Amino acid sequence: MSTRENVQELVTLVTTGQILTAFEKFYAEDVEMSENSNPPTVGKTANRLREEQFVGYVKEVHKNVAAKVLVDGDFAAIEWDLEFTGVDGNLVKYHQVALQEWKDGQIVRERFFYNAGH
Repeated sequence: MSTRENVQELVTLVTTGQILTAFEKFYAEDVEMSENSNPPTVGKTANRLREEQFVGYVKEVHKNVAAKVLVDGDFAAIEWDLEFTGVDGNLVKYHQVALQEWKDGQIVRERFFYNAGH
């Protein structure tokens, strides 16, 4: 599959609530993931734990949309609009961009950009 096809399948999985399935299928063993200018978390095991914690925190999803998806070769940018209620009852709204680098059908590097003050 092309990077464009892989990105589209990843978006479909995430927007239908299958975040961990998307993670298992499309993230490389040595993946580096980071948020804004923070140092990356390295390796699939460490990043899987972070994803599991996120999924475990979400009680109810109100909005989960990939507003824009851009693919150029082995690079992709996805603009996400997320709104959910956490298990603590807090309403969380994210507007973020995920910048991804793909290699051999898997994400090897991903950085999320968002305004941490909102």
